[in-house]
Amino acid sequence: MLRDAEKTIGNLIDKQRAAFISSVDEDGFPNTRAMLPPRKRVGIKTLYFSTSTSSAKVGQYRDSPKTCVYFCGRRFFRGVMLRGTVEVPEDPDAKRMIWRVGDRQYYSRGVTDPDFCVLKFTATQGGYYASYKSESFPISDPAV
Repeated sequence: MLRDAEKTIGNLIDKQRAAFISSVDEDGFPNTRAMLPPRKRVGIKTLYFSTSTSSAKVGQYRDSPKTCVYFCGRRFFRGVMLRGTVEVPEDPDAKRMIWRVGDRQYYSRGVTDPDFCVLKFTATQGGYYASYKSESFPISDPAV
């Protein structure tokens, strides 16, 4: 049983070099891809990712925001699946919040580049796997 889901899962997320995120395509099939880890994390409820607006997943999220994100800790074979929805915020503040100087090599027009995109994932349910056992848990709002 998870004693402190927020701490245990937050630590697992922070140590990973990749996140696996799924979307649903126009035929109703899941599409899973590896992405860089979240740029920003608010507890385990809200994660912000960067991507390209031109990627297929952005259109898929606009059509169907349901998704899940999976993080796998290979050393001890632990994992967490967070289920929820994705928004594609267009506002400049969201883009500035996750922009990094090195992003310019991919987005030559900087933080205002139309291909620079933010994905805001909001979790509603989670599942944790460790020591050959699985456990589901609800996601609550982070303490303020």
